[in-house]
Amino acid sequence: MLFDDKASGNRSGGPPPPDPEQKRSRAWRTYWIVSSGLMILAAVYSGLIFYSRWQENQAWKERAAEKQREDDARTLEMMGGNTFDILSFYASPGHIRRGDTVNLCYGVSNAKLVTLNPKVADVYPAYSNCVRTSPQKTTTYTLTATDAKGQTKSESLTVEVRR
Repeated sequence: MLFDDKASGNRSGGPPPPDPEQKRSRAWRTYWIVSSGLMILAAVYSGLIFYSRWQENQAWKERAAEKQREDDARTLEMMGGNTFDILSFYASPGHIRRGDTVNLCYGVSNAKLVTLNPKVADVYPAYSNCVRTSPQKTTTYTLTATDAKGQTKSESLTVEVRR
């Protein structure tokens, strides 16, 4: 088929020259396809980055939770675990002069009731607690702890009062 270009008087074989509107339309479509592809690629890349960071964060949280469980288990064990016991009972200082004060310190685990004889102050179940007293003579103190089952444990100590 021959193409007749009436404006130039040129007759040649082949397709007619492209319309400038068609060129712009084709260029716009190409631009749109390429830019859409780049935006999709950027979105997928961003999604992968956010997902990997989320995974790292989840792993960090799991490690932190495991460390907390281990710390809690160590603390529970230090505090006597599930056993009923008198962990400590001591006087500081161990001997005094008449009129001075002494700290009677104790620690119990899983106790429901604690008593101190002779009574110096109100005492209660605690991992660590001290009460102050000022005995006038050498005195033996007895700490008794009772658990929820009614079992009791006792320890005694003597505070020496010097003249």
